[in-house]
Amino acid sequence: MKKGMIILFLAAATAVASPVNPASIRAAAAYSSSAGGTSFLALQNGQTLLEQSAGEPHKIYSGTKAFWGLAALAAAEDGLLSLDERVADTISSWNADPRKARVTIRQLLDFSSGLEPVFYLHNNDPGDRDSIAIRAPLVASPGNAFIYGPSALQVFHAVLKEKLHGESPTHYLERRVLHKLGLGSQRYLTDSAGNPLLAAGWLLSARQWAKLGEVVLSGGAPIVSPGSMSQCWRGSGANRAFSLGWWNNRQAPGGREFDIESMLIPKWQRQSWGGTVLCRNAPSDLVACIGSGYQRLYVIPSMNLVVVRHGSGARFSDANFLRLLVGK
Repeated sequence: MKKGMIILFLAAATAVASPVNPASIRAAAAYSSSAGGTSFLALQNGQTLLEQSAGEPHKIYSGTKAFWGLAALAAAEDGLLSLDERVADTISSWNADPRKARVTIRQLLDFSSGLEPVFYLHNNDPGDRDSIAIRAPLVASPGNAFIYGPSALQVFHAVLKEKLHGESPTHYLERRVLHKLGLGSQRYLTDSAGNPLLAAGWLLSARQWAKLGEVVLSGGAPIVSPGSMSQCWRGSGANRAFSLGWWNNRQAPGGREFDIESMLIPKWQRQSWGGTVLCRNAPSDLVACIGSGYQRLYVIPSMNLVVVRHGSGARFSDANFLRLLVGK
């Protein structure tokens, strides 16, 4: 993201926004409930607009990814790593494969490394997740395909573990990210080798998950700088709508609206991510964390708005919800 865009993003996030129409908030909450929603929370300018069961913990599934992305940004600011360094500089076995030798840490976090997804890593104890992920083959050239799955994040875990020289990645995550947000240890679903599952597993209430949204509105504080945080909105050549655990709406008011969760079901070769937007009618600075079963954290900096909804798995439309939310 260019410097000017960072400044505009920060200005939008720090200004006191005009109040959202209460009828719009109620309409969005009602739609969420009708589509299997189990909790709802809307915060604007730090004030609660509406909440429903916002203190009850729920699985957030892939919502965990953004927390690990934030840990990666913190590690870069701490001088532990660079997102654009080669994974093979730390995982030396990757030097033996010409394509793996080119993969960067950023490509792991953006799911554009080309690594086979290895979905069974989600199982409770598949073996040593990190070792399995490191041995997984590349099924596409680095940077050429968006392949969403747990293996890339497990390789990142192995890299971060080496970079920390004794401190565990989960301890680093807690010290550098979670404790600063008032959050404690999470449900890490460790394997027999002690490796947590980075792709999913946490239980957070809407109130707890909203703390991550407040980080966005503060430009990364108290975790990272605005320049670091802005890397979450840049996308990749393989999928302009995704970076570091966050989906963005940058291509609005154009682009294609579709069910992102449904698109993730077919094999990666049959997925199409060109022109992806969450909602054509929502502001282009909208960003979101998306978890299976329609768990959602939305942040709209230009409206100084954070909205969380938990779902039960019933069909839900981001675009319909967001149109109601912004009154369009």
